[in-house]
Amino acid sequence: MATTEPTVRSSSAAPGRLRVSVPSVAERVADELRLQLAEGALLPGARLTESTIAEELGVSRNTVREAFAELASERLVVRHPNRGVFVASLGAGDIHDVYTVRRAIEVSALRGGGNPEDVAAVRAAVEEGKRAAAAGDEEALGTANQHFHGAVVALAGSRRLNSMMGQVLAEMRLFFHKATVDGQFYHHYLRDNEAICEALEAGELDRAADLLLAYLDRSEDNLADVHGEGGLE
Repeated sequence: MATTEPTVRSSSAAPGRLRVSVPSVAERVADELRLQLAEGALLPGARLTESTIAEELGVSRNTVREAFAELASERLVVRHPNRGVFVASLGAGDIHDVYTVRRAIEVSALRGGGNPEDVAAVRAAVEEGKRAAAAGDEEALGTANQHFHGAVVALAGSRRLNSMMGQVLAEMRLFFHKATVDGQFYHHYLRDNEAICEALEAGELDRAADLLLAYLDRSEDNLADVHGEGGLE
């Protein structure tokens, strides 16, 4: 779907009135690319072309360039002089930092619980994963796993946390691409997701949070083993 460039209107805010910040088109393009990273549509090392993305999203090349700059500041893409912009390839040196963030926001959000609609979204992500597993679709299972963790953070009802998690999910998918040479990689997490969701639905929030914390510890160790020692690739 095309992202429409907004019409700029000249106006002055009334005295004493709060001005609402509206995301720019470049920010929305960055959001779309971040989502594609999180969904596994963009692979580590893939070259991103301004003209192609501009045409696909119906925006200017300058807008795409601004979006690239935002993603580069998040280390999701890298710009190589005279070569272009590429999806980042993250390595072992980044894993602990990302998991530190995940423990801080995911476990806290889960421990706080959520309204029935948000809890239902967590369950929906688990069921999405089950369908993908039954179909033998490992990529879809990976995407369902991303949706599960996004839904967990959404329990907190915070737009800022959701935005932060969007970046984290994009980084996680970059890590997972290397790990998924094991065809059963996401199946291990599906069982954990089910147990966490059941505890959440039962109102056993501390138990759900403890299960998630243990899950994240195992996941970090797993990825560290896959990526080996060292810093960025």
